[in-house]
Order: sequence, then structure tokens, then C-alpha cells
Amino acid sequence: MTDQNEAVSSPLGLGAWAYDRGRLVPAAEPALPLSTQCLHYGTGTFEGIRAYRSNDGLCLFRARDHYERLLRACRILRITVAETVEDLIGITVDLVRRNGHDSDTYVRPLAYKLSLLPGLAPGVSLAGVSDALSMVTYTFPCEPGLKGVRCTISSWRRPQRDALPVQAKVVGGYVTSALAADEARALGLDDAILLDSTGNVAEASTSNVFAVFAGRVVTPPVTGDLLPGITRDTVITLCRESGLDVVERPLGPGELLGADEVFLSSTGKGVDPVLAVSGRDIGSGAVGPVAAQVAGLYEAVTHGADSKHLDWLTCVAPD
Repeated sequence: MTDQNEAVSSPLGLGAWAYDRGRLVPAAEPALPLSTQCLHYGTGTFEGIRAYRSNDGLCLFRARDHYERLLRACRILRITVAETVEDLIGITVDLVRRNGHDSDTYVRPLAYKLSLLPGLAPGVSLAGVSDALSMVTYTFPCEPGLKGVRCTISSWRRPQRDALPVQAKVVGGYVTSALAADEARALGLDDAILLDSTGNVAEASTSNVFAVFAGRVVTPPVTGDLLPGITRDTVITLCRESGLDVVERPLGPGELLGADEVFLSSTGKGVDPVLAVSGRDIGSGAVGPVAAQVAGLYEAVTHGADSKHLDWLTCVAPD
């Protein structure tokens, strides 16, 4: 075990400390048994939370919303989490502070099924299995500027909401995202846009999708087969506050190809303009004015420059 006074961050940006099953430990210490149920059956759920550097220091963005969504997903999977939302926020602040992050940071909490209770035979089950919660942090700087991405329409479909709880970040559900992203990268592209069972746009591999038509912003509805992203909600709120018209409705792939602009939204990348889809330029093939405007609004709100939404920020005060 690494001595507490010798724990240092890894070259990949992983914080030196982790939260694991009730305590802060050196990040290299936790070891899960090969029988871990989540590993075998995908019975876990996670969140991705960003902390951004601002004039007030490092601040978590919409941590409460992320943890409320995590606990809703836990109820779906019969995962019992002893910590409340307030507890989880406090643990996150302590962990980010302990790891000494002083630039943009990514937090990954994971709640999961751990071990069969005594006397139970191996098999797929949610009941009769112990639960666990772990958390790590990474240094994760935002990329400067809006470079844009090129996407394909994936041959993989987004699972239907009656086959998978798509409204939650369920570990097992990301196999489809991995396959779609791998397909795109094999083609030399950056990301994949998945359709739903009806042939309409669902989402990208880890992002929600927006299209712009004559200044109107369109995005698939949360009643579809997609994750209702917290960044998606942030973008919709900021667009409407700035006077942009936002419509939530089914969006066909043909409409996507004919849009003036397309952009993605996610916790990991914020607002990401799409320059081309399936070899076809979107609009002029450059970053469009609406995407640039929305990205600017998002930058302001995440870094504390938008005074209307300071309640979305949880600042990590130094020791």
C-alpha cells in the first residue's frame, strides 16, 4: 500500500486518492474480486461530474442534479446507497480537495452490485447481492477553442427504453456506445450518431444531439430512447434564456443531414459542433453561429461568469 504521505497523482491525471466503500484510500489500493457482479452482468450505474476553474476557484457543476440522477438509477437496479445527495456532494468536495486538483477536473462516482449474499448460487440477480459505491477523480482540462467533430450514422441502434433503462447511466448499456464509437473511429471519424428503433435520431455515443434550422434549435424528446442529459438540460435552459427557440421533437437522419448546424452536448466535452455527418458537410462545414453562441453561454455558466445560475456551482474551498 502507498504511504499516505507518498500518494501522488498518476501521469494520466488520476487523483492519488479515491473514495471506496465508505472511506478515502490511496487510489491504487482498492481491488475488486473477480466475482464482482457488476463486472459479470453490467449491474452498476455511474455519473460524470465536471469541476471547472473559475475566479472563485474550482467549482463542481450541477453536482446535486448528477447525484439525484445517480440515486434514481440506483433505485432501478436495487442498489442501496447509504449516502444522501448532501453526503455525496461533501465526499466529492473532500476528494477533489484531497487530490489537490487546481485545474478542470472530472469526477466519476460508480454504484454497483458487488457480491452474492451467503447461501446464494451464482446467477443473474439484483436481489441478494451486496452494494458498493466508489469514486475517483481525474485532471481533465477543457480543450481550447471549438474544433468540431465528424460523425457517422451508426449501424448500431440505441436500445429501446423497454429493453434497457436508457434514462439512467447503466454500466451494461454502454456496450452499444462502445461499439458505435469504435465503428466511427475505424472509419477515421470522431463519433457516431445512433438511431432509435423507429429510425429517428436518438443520441451520439455519449452525447445528446441538437440540430439548427433557420435559427430554431431542435433536439429529440426525452420520451425517446435517450439519456436526458444534464448538459442537454443546461443547453436548453441557456438557449431559451437567450431568446433562441428550442423544440423537442423526433428528428430524422435525413433532417440531420440537411440541417444548418448540428452540435452535441455532454458533460465530458460541453458543446461540440458537428462539421460533417456520413461524409456530408453540415451547413458550411465549419462551426456555425448558433453552436458558437451556445458554447459561449455554456462556458460562462460553468465558469461562474453567468450570475443567474450560480446555484449550479459547488465551490471546492482549499484547505
